[in-house]
Amino acid sequence: MQNDHSLNLLKARPTVVIDRVSMQYQVASTHAETATTSNRLSRLRRGASTITVHALNEMSLVVSHGESVGIIGRNGSGKSTLTRLISGRTRPTSGSIFASDTPIMLGVNAALLPDLAGDQNVILGCLAMGMDRRTIAEKFDDIVEVSGLGDSIYLPMKSYSSGMASRLRFAIATSVDPEILLIDEALNTGDAQFRERSRSRISQLRDHAGTVFLVSHSLGTITEMCTRVIWLDGGDLLMDGDVETVTSTYSRFTSFLSNGDHASAQELRYKSRESLIATQVLERTTGRRSA
Repeated sequence: MQNDHSLNLLKARPTVVIDRVSMQYQVASTHAETATTSNRLSRLRRGASTITVHALNEMSLVVSHGESVGIIGRNGSGKSTLTRLISGRTRPTSGSIFASDTPIMLGVNAALLPDLAGDQNVILGCLAMGMDRRTIAEKFDDIVEVSGLGDSIYLPMKSYSSGMASRLRFAIATSVDPEILLIDEALNTGDAQFRERSRSRISQLRDHAGTVFLVSHSLGTITEMCTRVIWLDGGDLLMDGDVETVTSTYSRFTSFLSNGDHASAQELRYKSRESLIATQVLERTTGRRSA
């Protein structure tokens, strides 16, 4: 039986389809059941062994035009891994990801040239996204307005705080009305005016049939800016639904953990995962057969 959310997805044209995707990493580990100084030194000489880390367990999602999807979860839950997969920066270990357009990734670690002034970085960033110089000139004032930098736009980037740099990244990335935009924690910095400007800009993107993915530890930011939320934990997709239901459940989960009630937290986690209606990707959803 399909819920209302699933039915709405069938009516809208998908922008991102995640079909049975999983992600694993091989990493070095010096862990051993028994460890003495001598065998630690021996492992140092021959090198560490490797273990498999399951960053994301198999999941499927369909995201459509007009949706703003919040991605929440504890550190190490797989949030950033998922956004890297959607952006195409990382290939999944298994499964396929389909996108209607090239996703634009905006994150606090996005590369900028520190020795150049902010206005010069605006030009370079916009050129890299395919704008011509006339369009950049037309959009320049709006970009500065959204960033809230004022005259600081003419100062070297290396003089900016991390919050100032994040705001400029956001303003540049959203200046092209991208069909798919991924934001990783960039909106957690800035004053109330910037939060209002960024919320207004995301609303404009949705109005123009865009899709936004927002990773944030701030449930307030998620509630203000998203129309749908997914909850990841330990690489598992636990919930996918409306903002109020998912955020309130996640708040209960973190409250249990904060109070040391791990049994109740694990029970809530189990019930959430068991209640999840798994998405099944059909050939007609993607327009071609999944890998």
